[in-house]
Amino acid sequence: MDPFFFRVVWALARRSLRGTLRRPQFIAPLVLFPSMFLAVNVGGLTRTTALPGFPKVSGFLDFQLAGAMTQSLLIGGVATGIATALEIEGGFFDRLVASPIPRVALVFGRLLATSVVAAGQITYFLVLGFVFGASVQGGVGGVLVVYLIGVVAGVGFGAIGQAIALRAKNASTVQGIFPLVLVVLFASSAFFPRKLLSSPVDTVARANPLSYIADGMRTPIIQGVGATSVTEGIVAAVLVVGGACGIALLALRGRLREA
Repeated sequence: MDPFFFRVVWALARRSLRGTLRRPQFIAPLVLFPSMFLAVNVGGLTRTTALPGFPKVSGFLDFQLAGAMTQSLLIGGVATGIATALEIEGGFFDRLVASPIPRVALVFGRLLATSVVAAGQITYFLVLGFVFGASVQGGVGGVLVVYLIGVVAGVGFGAIGQAIALRAKNASTVQGIFPLVLVVLFASSAFFPRKLLSSPVDTVARANPLSYIADGMRTPIIQGVGATSVTEGIVAAVLVVGGACGIALLALRGRLREA
């Protein structure tokens, strides 16, 4: 590709990242809400590790970390959509469209910034876990796998948020998808083993890509990097980011056609 394209993507990513870091209302929900939910789960459901069929873990915190990360990354996708919608409402997006830059850079620039934020989210929860006694059984390799799946999935969630923003064109509509995000999250194995879920949630969880993403990040923490679920998590994250980016680019094309 033209080096100019990469310079534009990098410039837009830096601007998006600065804008995110300057707005606490974008950063705080990414960590506060999942942290509080993590504290409630670990504090009240610790004895569930004794249930027949529950995976062998050093502590319930180890099991719950992946769920907190997945929740945080999903909220990050909503935040990416809100930021995009605010740029559309404020007219900055139209000014970018009128400038002589590759149009697809408008999508990939923000997604590059989203990947950096996603890496920060993963770091936060890993450090939080280590502080309160969690461990990663997969060692350094396991940590790298968690970052790989988490960052790729985070970019995919961000692309979904962008696609919704490009079609909705206003931040309030994007904010309205938050309850739906929670429903999709809880209909997965992010917070509880899939084997112990009751019908019909277990059937939904089996088809829910969030289950494979969460399990893919969880396995290196509680077991190691050699399990099949790690491969499934990587594949699910790649499929999400590929499909979401395609949808975001189609939404961008539709937005440009209307402009």
